[in-house]
Amino acid sequence: QVQLVESGGGLVQAGGSLNLSCVATGRTYSSYGMAWFRQAPGKEREFVAVISWRGTGTYYADSVKGRFTISRDNAKNTVYLQMNSLKPEDTAVYYCAAAVSGGIRVREYQYDYWGQGTQVTVSS
Repeated sequence: QVQLVESGGGLVQAGGSLNLSCVATGRTYSSYGMAWFRQAPGKEREFVAVISWRGTGTYYADSVKGRFTISRDNAKNTVYLQMNSLKPEDTAVYYCAAAVSGGIRVREYQYDYWGQGTQVTVSS
């Protein structure tokens, strides 16, 4: 069993930056693929970014490519999402997710564990 706790959300002006963190507890975290998803009001949850268990592979949604960076520190059981050049359309609840399969996955059903989410609000 893995528990995920996100932090780092908040209110920021357009063009600003935030760095989200997700701490995992439970065994074998370092072998899991980790991802960030987000859900805006009135919309379905969508994929944002994923990192493989070794951290050597990453993949991003087109909407965030070049602005967001996902990384992980397995010694700290933590995955990060550095978000730069934020836009109002980035406003959403951001969720951390873990997949037992350690590769690149972009579908919600491919993830086994989820955090409670952290709110990110970008004002114009």
